[in-house]
Amino acid sequence: MRNISSFKELVDPNSLPCQTLTSYSPPFLLSFWELASNFQLSSSPYHGGSASLRVELPTCMYRLPNVHGRTGSPAPDAGHVQEESDPSLQALESRQDDILKRLYELKAAVDGLSKMIQTPDADVDVTNIIQADEPTAFSTSALDLNSVLGKDYGTLKDIVINANPASPPLSLLVLHRLLCDHYRVLSTVHTHSAVQSVPENLLRCFGEQAKNQPRHEYQLGFTLIWKNVPKTQMKFSVQTMCPIEGEGNIARFLFSLFGQKQDAVNLTLIDSWVDIAIFQLKEGSSKEKAAVFRSMNSALGKSPWLVGNELTVADVVLWSVLQQTGGCGGTVPANVQKWMRACENLAPFSTALKLLQ
Repeated sequence: MRNISSFKELVDPNSLPCQTLTSYSPPFLLSFWELASNFQLSSSPYHGGSASLRVELPTCMYRLPNVHGRTGSPAPDAGHVQEESDPSLQALESRQDDILKRLYELKAAVDGLSKMIQTPDADVDVTNIIQADEPTAFSTSALDLNSVLGKDYGTLKDIVINANPASPPLSLLVLHRLLCDHYRVLSTVHTHSAVQSVPENLLRCFGEQAKNQPRHEYQLGFTLIWKNVPKTQMKFSVQTMCPIEGEGNIARFLFSLFGQKQDAVNLTLIDSWVDIAIFQLKEGSSKEKAAVFRSMNSALGKSPWLVGNELTVADVVLWSVLQQTGGCGGTVPANVQKWMRACENLAPFSTALKLLQ
C-alpha cells in the first residue's frame, strides 16, 4: 500500500500500531484503509496562496439601520448601518419637544402662582389676595359658540339639565336668563315619568316661550328635565364629553359661554368662592358659615361684587346657595345685605327668586 504513513497520522500510530490495526480490523475498516491509502494528503492551506487566512466573525445576529441617527451626524458605531431617519419619526420627535416645552412653561406658571395664592378654607380670609387694579367689564358681545361647544353642522347645540324639583338650582335659572340676553335660546321644560308632581311655578320657570322661529335659527338649546336625581346633572354631547355633576360645576360651564375675560388671580378667586359656596356655606357647619360671612363682608367692603367691579359666577352661585339654605334670614353683615339687594335688583335674580315664593 502507498502513503501509509500519511494515514497513520490520522489514526494516531502511537496509540495503535498499524500491524495490530491490520490484523484485527473488520472488513469495512480495511476497505476504508485501502481506499484512503491511495490519496496523498496535502499539508498546504485549502484556500491556496501564501497569505494567512483571516476570518471576521460577526458581532451581532442581525444588522439594522440606526433609527436614532440623524442626517449628517457621524455614525456612533462602525458596527451599525447609518441611514437617514424616517420623516415621520422626525415629526414625532419635533412634536414631543414642543409638548415638553409647553409643559415646562405651564409648570413654571403654576409654580409662580402657587407662591402668591393659597387655597382658602374656613379660617382663611381669601380677600387678602391682591385684587386686579383695572376691573374688566361684563362681556356684552356674544361669544362664538363653535369655539367652545364645537362645530356641528345642521344640529342645534342643546344643553340638557336634570334637576331635582325638591331642590331647584336657582343659579342655573339665573344663568339661563343671562344666556337669553346674549343668544337666541330655545328653552323647554320636561318632567320625568318617575316624578309624581312638580309645582306649577317650576314647570313655568322659563316663562312663556314664544317659539315663532324655526329650530335651526336658534343658537342654543336649553332643556330642563325635573327628575329625581341626587345631584344636578348636565349633558351636552354624549359622544364627546361625560356628564357634569354639581350645581357649581354646571354654573362654571354655563358662565364660560359669556366669554368673560379674567386674569389668573381673579379666576382663582372665582373658583375659590364657588367651592366655598358649595362645600362650606351649603354643606358646612355653623362655624364654617360664620367664617364665610366674614370673608364675604370683607371682600364686599372693597368692591361692589365678590371679585372686582363685575358680576361673576361666584356672585350667582353664592346668592343661590344663600336663598336655598335660608342663610339670609339670620344675622347678615351690612356689606352682604347690600350685595344681596344689588343682586335682586337685576331681572335674572328677581325672576328666579319668585320660584321660592
